[in-house]
Amino acid sequence: MKTNRVEKKDSTYANKISPRNWLTFIVFGLIGQVAWTIENMYLNIYIYKTVTYNPDAIALMVASSAVVATLATLTMGALSDKIGKRKVFITYGYMIWGISITAFGYITTDSVSALFPSVDVIVATVAIIILLDCLMTFIGSTANDAAFQAWVTDVTTPANRGKAEGLIAAMPLLGMLVVFGVLDSFTQQGEWKAFFLVVGIIVTLSGIVGLFLIKDGEIKKKESQYVQDLMYGFKLSTIRNNTLLYIIFGAVCLLGIAQQIFLPYFIIYFEFFVGITDYAILLGIVLTLASIVSVVGGRLVDRYGRKKFLVSSVLFYMIGMFVMFVLGKTITDNMILMYLFTVIFGVLMMGSYLVSMVILNATVRDLLPKEHIGVFSGIRMIFFIMIPMMIGPFIGSTVIKNSNMTYTDEFGVLQSVPTAEIFLAGSIVGLLAFIPIYFILKRMDTYYETI
Repeated sequence: MKTNRVEKKDSTYANKISPRNWLTFIVFGLIGQVAWTIENMYLNIYIYKTVTYNPDAIALMVASSAVVATLATLTMGALSDKIGKRKVFITYGYMIWGISITAFGYITTDSVSALFPSVDVIVATVAIIILLDCLMTFIGSTANDAAFQAWVTDVTTPANRGKAEGLIAAMPLLGMLVVFGVLDSFTQQGEWKAFFLVVGIIVTLSGIVGLFLIKDGEIKKKESQYVQDLMYGFKLSTIRNNTLLYIIFGAVCLLGIAQQIFLPYFIIYFEFFVGITDYAILLGIVLTLASIVSVVGGRLVDRYGRKKFLVSSVLFYMIGMFVMFVLGKTITDNMILMYLFTVIFGVLMMGSYLVSMVILNATVRDLLPKEHIGVFSGIRMIFFIMIPMMIGPFIGSTVIKNSNMTYTDEFGVLQSVPTAEIFLAGSIVGLLAFIPIYFILKRMDTYYETI
């Protein structure tokens, strides 16, 4: 296979990932994604259920945290390159990350009203939650997106990155599954303070475990200027010398925008539009099966080559989103069929998306300039997180507000409800990803033939 020729040219690529590193992938990959599930999904529900039904509040929070996440990853990733260490950022970052999560349980309209009796309590509460979310995101992005992701690149090679990426790509869904299956009952009963406290303790404890578990990979302390390192990924010469890398960033960005159109409103859609109050069971099944698809897909990608699976995985992702739209428009009155087809096409949608991310992420790790891995964690975040989260949720919010699905809340105010059109909008935007994918396929063979 052309995509595997690199393995034959360097015997070190045959090295296996150690059990210790596999365990580190699982612990910090999973617990990090549990924390991100809180930030990406449950803070949205928290605002929707306890503060305001206005979807713009959710979109603003998602966009703000995405900008902060990118700045944190860029600056702290470069710093980890500079000092030649990742462990300290991961372990102490996770400890502080957990503490910041716990603080959300104390931000309520009642507590804000007591502190600021003369201001609009809704506006003030949303503002404080967004500010705290940005703080939590800075800490979490430093620990997870900057340090942990760079560490994964440090300790893997092109020969085993498909397997590693298959596991890591499944972690966001497994993180959701853990939250849905174990912790969602707290939110259903309105026990938000206990919910945030439990998650915060788990994240903090993982950081303590990391002190004994993690070993830094072989990275050299850099002697270059820190500011120069920060700017490295933005230079035109860097872009020209790493054209394939930036094309992949573009493809992931478009796929991410498609996902962010519906993902922030995912749970709200099932609970308020479809009427599935026990959504944790349904989504738990979908996420479990999609995670299995991701892990198996990663192994198949390593064995048979990335090109064979890239187009098909993205195509099935688009089909899955479109069918989710069709289901929402046709069979919401039949709960049995809705459950069955949501499982089938939900797995197709999420599983295919994860396989495409396995391929693209693994290739990105191969292409990263070795002296600037931490810096590129930040560049990666611009395309993987910041742009999708700044654009996607506002597209979703616009779709929601222009739909005819509303209801009157207990205060007599007309509120918008996420509708199936968010999946249609996602599938339309996702089709644009085939443009950069065309160029990726043309360049991929050439790259692997020359190293």
